[in-house]
Amino acid sequence: ILLAAVNDGKVSLCAGVSKALTGKVKAGDLVKFAAEQVGGKGGGRPDLAQAGGTDVEKLPAVLDGVKDWVGAKLG
Repeated sequence: ILLAAVNDGKVSLCAGVSKALTGKVKAGDLVKFAAEQVGGKGGGRPDLAQAGGTDVEKLPAVLDGVKDWVGAKLG
């Protein structure tokens, strides 16, 4: 799961991956993928990670791309 929020012109992201899937998808990689696209960075554990960014306008495209990114990792 990837959660996103916008507050005061900044993007906050939180990614979570079930422990059963961390061998294929890591939350840190997912949040990094999203954060880089919104002008930020972040990280965390394989099952939970947080990030932030400043390019709010790119957030909808990032969220649209998450399904494909996760699908490629699970495929």
